[in-house]
Amino acid sequence: MTAAASVDAGRGADAKDTFRLIRRHFSPALSFAGKFAGQGAVEVSAGGSRVQLSDGRSMLDFGSYAVTLLGHRHPAVVAAVQEQLGTMPASTRSLANTVPARAAERLVEYLGAALPRVYFGSNGADAVEVAVKLARLATGRDTVVAVRGGFHGKTMGALALTHNERFRSGLDGLLGGVVHVDADDPDAIARVAAERPVAAVVFEPVQGENGVIPLDVEVLRQWCEDAHAVGAFAISDEIQVGLRRCGARSVALAEGLPVDAVLLGKPLGGGVVPLSAAVCSDALYQPLLSDPVRHTATFGGMPLCTAALPAALDVVEEHAEHGVALAERMHAALTDLHRRHPDVVSGVRGRGLAWGLDLATPEIAGEVQIGLAERGLLVSPCLSRPETLRLLPPLVASLAEIDQAAEALDGAAAQARAQTGGGREEH
Repeated sequence: MTAAASVDAGRGADAKDTFRLIRRHFSPALSFAGKFAGQGAVEVSAGGSRVQLSDGRSMLDFGSYAVTLLGHRHPAVVAAVQEQLGTMPASTRSLANTVPARAAERLVEYLGAALPRVYFGSNGADAVEVAVKLARLATGRDTVVAVRGGFHGKTMGALALTHNERFRSGLDGLLGGVVHVDADDPDAIARVAAERPVAAVVFEPVQGENGVIPLDVEVLRQWCEDAHAVGAFAISDEIQVGLRRCGARSVALAEGLPVDAVLLGKPLGGGVVPLSAAVCSDALYQPLLSDPVRHTATFGGMPLCTAALPAALDVVEEHAEHGVALAERMHAALTDLHRRHPDVVSGVRGRGLAWGLDLATPEIAGEVQIGLAERGLLVSPCLSRPETLRLLPPLVASLAEIDQAAEALDGAAAQARAQTGGGREEH
């Protein structure tokens, strides 16, 4: 056996053992899903827009659930994290630390300084939890209004806002205090507020998990105004779509929506470390001004993670103009895909570098995902919409990589038609 063959055999054995361990210690379903996505291989390294697999293949990553806006291991972010790792990665939580303080200042300035207070967490649900908790404490009210189709996380507080019954089933009795309203109902907040005291309305300006659905800005504006009219807060969850994923630093602030908080996460740590933030008004943050330990987390805002933030924001801005070109190329490619395969692709929807590809049926969506994996393209499925796939290209992708993705999509759509006979009859 040659040296190269020996290495390949070893990687294959590692992949089999990985799937065995996942089955044993996590879930057989997770093992199956991972084997399906990697065609029997596991991820071993990554850089930029690409992921290297154990069988030697490389995949273009337009998925990762929006975490890798800057691709994998961006050098500037890695350098910032490595420097902090060599000095003080964790905090005593008793002494003051410069790194998170400066990161908070940078984030406030990045969003235009209208929201001066910051709470750092590790994942998106952390930011949602603290924002809702603050709204309830600041107002003394229980009711929070959320949007049908919205996704805000799966921890208990965030799950109460998440609309998908798949994640709520069996826990409904513990998820009280939230009213869900239709996204296209401008009078929803006023109507709910007339029935009960409202603490806050929480919305995603672009619903990610629900298939990348931009909400009507004027409806959101009315909600914000009606919330403020009754002393409630307006909170924009941009954990998936902020930081120029959808073009703007903050979708809500760019539209002039008078929100009391913007929630950020996923790429905030540059795709290298876990980091989220609730960037708030003084009024919403008041309970933590009165008692700063009313809500804390051991690893929230740890120096290792907050060290990544300034570097990540710098890189986002360096690539902002390029992101516009990428978005235009992606939009054109998906529009052409829809035109070429109308019996497979039923719709295309999105903004910036977040796109939802609606397939004719969930079965066809599965076939397309298989075809994309075979062609070396990773995408993110929508757990709330099994017929929809999300395409989330990174800012650091090249125009050539957008074209490669378009070619893979075209081939996968044609293959899905052949496998399933298309989504509907043509007359």
